[in-house]
Amino acid sequence: MYTLKTLPRVAALAIALSLASPAVFAQPLFDAPANGFRGEVISRGQNVVPGSDAEVIGRQFVPGQQVTLLRGETVLNATPYVVDAEGNFKGNVAIPADAVPGQQPVIVRASQPSAATVLSLRVSPNLPLSGQQNFNQTSAKLVQGLYQSAYSAASNAVFVTAAVGRPPVTQSQLLKLDPKTLKVTAKITPAAVPGGKGGAVFAVYGVGVDDANGNVWVTNTRQDTVAVYRQKDLSLVRQFDVGAVPHARDIVVDGRHGKVFASAAGEDHLSVFDARTLQPLEPITLASGVDDKKFVPMSLVLDEAAGKLFTVSIGTPEAAVIDTTTGKVEKVIDLGNSISASGVAYDASAGRLYVASQGTDNLLIVDVASGKVLHDVPVGAGALNVAFEPVSKLAYVTNRGAGTVTVVDGNGKVVGNLDGGTFPNHVREDGKGNVFAVNKSRDAQDPKGDRITRISTRAN
Repeated sequence: MYTLKTLPRVAALAIALSLASPAVFAQPLFDAPANGFRGEVISRGQNVVPGSDAEVIGRQFVPGQQVTLLRGETVLNATPYVVDAEGNFKGNVAIPADAVPGQQPVIVRASQPSAATVLSLRVSPNLPLSGQQNFNQTSAKLVQGLYQSAYSAASNAVFVTAAVGRPPVTQSQLLKLDPKTLKVTAKITPAAVPGGKGGAVFAVYGVGVDDANGNVWVTNTRQDTVAVYRQKDLSLVRQFDVGAVPHARDIVVDGRHGKVFASAAGEDHLSVFDARTLQPLEPITLASGVDDKKFVPMSLVLDEAAGKLFTVSIGTPEAAVIDTTTGKVEKVIDLGNSISASGVAYDASAGRLYVASQGTDNLLIVDVASGKVLHDVPVGAGALNVAFEPVSKLAYVTNRGAGTVTVVDGNGKVVGNLDGGTFPNHVREDGKGNVFAVNKSRDAQDPKGDRITRISTRAN
């Protein structure tokens, strides 16, 4: 007579399971699934860093489901989240102090009925403030909703855009500032949108100066268009029709070649205008080198002397080099470790591109000639925009989530991490040793928001 002890291990296990109580199989391993499951989970928080908490929010789950989050084999929520009657849940997850920054995959496992999905939980680098003693900083509070700034050498003025809230946007201003005192010397509220609902105006967002013709160009993102104002008194020169530039973001003026370029965020092209006649020209299409993906342009920067225009894609890890004379795309550069690139700056003396990426919280320093990424620098949560200051040869990055402005040299070394206030949004150089950083506010009472800050090195 054979005993379990004399049987091979696998056979013994099979017989043991066959003799087990039927109760063991009361819940099948492959139970009823949540057919047609559409649940999704997002993490919310401006600055999720090692040692902090991340808020997670689930939507479109099955009411009554129990949800467990796992990183590898480790359960992140000891008590499962229970989905409410509307199909939602919410909770906090502790991020370990030794967590490595990056996009961390978290398995989202639901039961009753069974389903699963993956949450990409971004953990950002946590850079302490540093180097404040090496920089001069002068700040002034302006108006609510600051977006961008641009310096005009011809007018010796800084132009700043501001817009508040979501459509219909009724509160917006274009400001002209003294660059030394940061006092407002002129301001206008854009005109009402014809037929617009709720008193909407042509709110201003991006800004670029045309010193050859004495104009300042702005983007009206919410109305998918652009407008031109006089630098001298901010009088309107031309308001382009709604739809002229789909979701217009950045705008730059090539005074040497008499062209204006605007990025159509969400599309795959740049809109182009004649700076003198203000007439539309042939747009520049940007083809992605990534299969089935679209090059979606964001920030723009010019090397006017060399006739080169640079932009980055928020949809793919790519940058593009464009000949401003011919409008031809000369090169598309693979950026590698870049998710949601939005900011771009250029060091003409070294032929290096600086790219700030929101999704990877980093600054990439790229050799344009070879297309090689020379340095990958962690800078802080939500690296949104970057400016290269040619006198000090330093790059300044506004990190919207971290609330900092990180200063990086050409070797990829962080030489300063400055307090940027609430939601640092944009930074632009004047070519004279200064950069102007603007930030947004949480609300009208936020003392650290809606400020412009002029920054320079102590050496300057």
